[in-house]
Amino acid sequence: MSELKLRRYRESDQATVLELHVVGLKQVGSYGGDGPWDDDVRNIIEHYHQNEGEFLVGEYEGRVVAMGAFRKTGPREAEIKRMRTHPNLQGRGFGQQIYDALEVKAREMGYRRLHLETGVSHYPAQKLYTRNGFVETHRGTVHLSLNSIFYEKILDCTPEEEN
Repeated sequence: MSELKLRRYRESDQATVLELHVVGLKQVGSYGGDGPWDDDVRNIIEHYHQNEGEFLVGEYEGRVVAMGAFRKTGPREAEIKRMRTHPNLQGRGFGQQIYDALEVKAREMGYRRLHLETGVSHYPAQKLYTRNGFVETHRGTVHLSLNSIFYEKILDCTPEEEN
């Protein structure tokens, strides 16, 4: 059985990542068509790599089938974004692997708070986040009037990091 291989996004991944993004949104009924709300997915290097963030892809059997990212939103905080696993490969722990790698990287970069939003009907995503220590902070709507749940997680730090 093949394993998921994680690596940093490359510009040559653009078409595949955009396709995975759209497939994932359509699966949960959140696709609103092409619009400015997806500018970050069309400009990953600018929005993530150049914004003190990270964008990872997961390859399985030679194909990009999973992705996830974070971007800086404050001095010591970052937003988890664009967590996707191809619908045909969900339930294999790929999302967990992506999340684990993102959290490690966020800690290495000095972030102490992670936050995110996900749709109220995105039950697998909600389970992933709560299982990993995220706490719901509030509910609201985002672009296209999509109902969302907002979460945060405070990252523990070692005594050396507190100084």
